[in-house]
Amino acid sequence: MKIGIIGAGNIGGNLTRRLTALGHDVSVANSRGPQTLTALAEETGATPVTVEEAPRGAEIVVITVPLKAVPDLPSGLLDEAADGVAVIDTGNYYPRQRDGRIAAIEDDGLTESRWTERRIGHPVVKAFNGTYAQDILERPLPPGHPDRMALPVAADDEPAKRKVRDLIDALGFDTVDAGGIDDSWRQQPDTPVYGLRAGTSAVTRALSQASPERTPGFSG
Repeated sequence: MKIGIIGAGNIGGNLTRRLTALGHDVSVANSRGPQTLTALAEETGATPVTVEEAPRGAEIVVITVPLKAVPDLPSGLLDEAADGVAVIDTGNYYPRQRDGRIAAIEDDGLTESRWTERRIGHPVVKAFNGTYAQDILERPLPPGHPDRMALPVAADDEPAKRKVRDLIDALGFDTVDAGGIDDSWRQQPDTPVYGLRAGTSAVTRALSQASPERTPGFSG
């Protein structure tokens, strides 16, 4: 598939490494420009591009930038993506540590990914937000392995969710359907599933144990 990755930090960089190794045509962008991605491109064979170029023709687009940077993404970002593009949102809201207070999340009760959807004007699939970046490289296992990790995946668009779950399976991880985007608070920071390295049963149980109340450390 043609995949565009916006954000070349820990998650974006390691997804670039794994997805190119699987044979996908990956374009990768960051806020500083393609000239800063030369080393990653040489290592992986990915194509360094501008943020505007990354989604062009892409069947999957990964947005993996700080939440505070989402409003700065270009208008019409996904206009030239492939029909039926699945947009993966890996983002998390860290009001005290990084993002500042976002009233729509804290006062209006929007989930972090619903807020992102409204900013980019396109449905998203919430995935990888609680995954340690190094695990993407070091912990893939074949289907059926007893130690295979599972990742929660939330989305309203079922075909897009299926496409992303299939991609995660190819990367070496099981998935658990975490419901729609309004349910995605179950996998936000400081919930039981966030950062959990476990299989499908434990991930399913952790999702069921989540509380919609924000803990003080993750409130602005």
